[in-house]
Amino acid sequence: MKKNTVIYACAALFSASALLSVGYLGGRHFASASAQASASPSDAAAPDGKARRVLYWHDPMMPSQHFDKPGKSPFMDMQLMPVYADEADAGDGAGNGSGGVRIDAGLQQNLGIRYATVRRAEVAAGFDVVGATQFDESQADVVQSRVTGYIDRLYTNAPMQHVAQGTPVASLFVPDWLAPQEEFLALLHSGMNGGMNGALLDASRARMRALSIPETLIASLERTGQPQTHVVLSAPRAGVLTELNVRNGAMVSPGQTLAKVAGLSKLWLVVEIPEAMALRVRPGMKVDATLAADDAQHITGRVREILPGINPGSRTLQARLELDNSGERLTPGMLVRAHLSDAKPVSQLLVPSEAVITTGKRAVVIVRNADGRLQPVTVTTGSDTGADTAILAGLTEGQEVVASGQFLIDSEASLKSVLPKMSDAAAMPAASASSATSTTQTMPEMSGMASSAAEGDRQ
Repeated sequence: MKKNTVIYACAALFSASALLSVGYLGGRHFASASAQASASPSDAAAPDGKARRVLYWHDPMMPSQHFDKPGKSPFMDMQLMPVYADEADAGDGAGNGSGGVRIDAGLQQNLGIRYATVRRAEVAAGFDVVGATQFDESQADVVQSRVTGYIDRLYTNAPMQHVAQGTPVASLFVPDWLAPQEEFLALLHSGMNGGMNGALLDASRARMRALSIPETLIASLERTGQPQTHVVLSAPRAGVLTELNVRNGAMVSPGQTLAKVAGLSKLWLVVEIPEAMALRVRPGMKVDATLAADDAQHITGRVREILPGINPGSRTLQARLELDNSGERLTPGMLVRAHLSDAKPVSQLLVPSEAVITTGKRAVVIVRNADGRLQPVTVTTGSDTGADTAILAGLTEGQEVVASGQFLIDSEASLKSVLPKMSDAAAMPAASASSATSTTQTMPEMSGMASSAAEGDRQ
């Protein structure tokens, strides 16, 4: 009896081991088949049961980059997702095929998407720059000394003072003028008659002129008989005293500049042009400027000349134009925003500036196709007038472009690309869980068989 019990127990253990081996091998085969199915998206079944053809793989976060085989994304820590031919043809939201992305009309309204039409208009090509007003150097004069003397009085004590034409600037004491004037007076009162005295007087007058004694002072000397050793230097024009280089009691020499006076009836506007636009500017271009201090004040003019050389610090080219400031409402140093444009307008395609997305390397506009799908298009932009941007290539007249909500469209397209893949990924763990449950349910039966055999052995 005991021998039979042992035989039954051994047979039960052998049967249990065989069942465990079969279950283990079957589980590995099922897992291998599932892995192969998930690794071969090109064999995925379409809803109608047919195999779906994969066009390419892509990273949903970088939809513009396409790959010819599956694998890990070089941009993000995630697997590449397939884009199927039926998705691209139907435009179901992959957002990366040639058909673009389709968004429900109600959702478009909720996202606040607005459209604009590509239009053609006559526009004077130009660009915006900044600049500042400066003194017109052609309207500047200097006050110089022609003699050696001393400053015995300054009528203006500081630079940047307004002066009128003829306003005294400084009074000079000139000791070298005394001797020739006394010599002239001696000849004048010598009582000599004839041509000899007249010739000596003429020679004395010429000597005084050579010493820069003014004609008015020589005439006064003949009339009054009083030598003059002081001369007053006056402002040659009305304007601002931009320089004052002397002080009371200072010695001056011939040719020394005592002061500089700049007129305000005309000013220069010097604008800074970025190096990238240096070749687009030329003399004669129309300038429409606005003061930063008062947007209501507009200044118009034309570029007078282009200053040679690029500023090494700011990498800008300077252009200069002349402004009429007869009313003296402008002052040097005022900040100005200016728009430079060609005198003759040209026909150009225009879109709202907000419709253009600039990535740093390219400019993109989202176009609505005839079937309502939205598709990004790379464009070449021209001048920006503020409200509108000129399009040189990439669009045609009459196309509809997205004027607002571009980034919301991009987010919607990314979600449509990712969510179906997330659903597929969620289904795979569910299938694995079902397989594990089935295996777990089999194991108790095998355990029951083993425990029955052990109980029989104890009997």
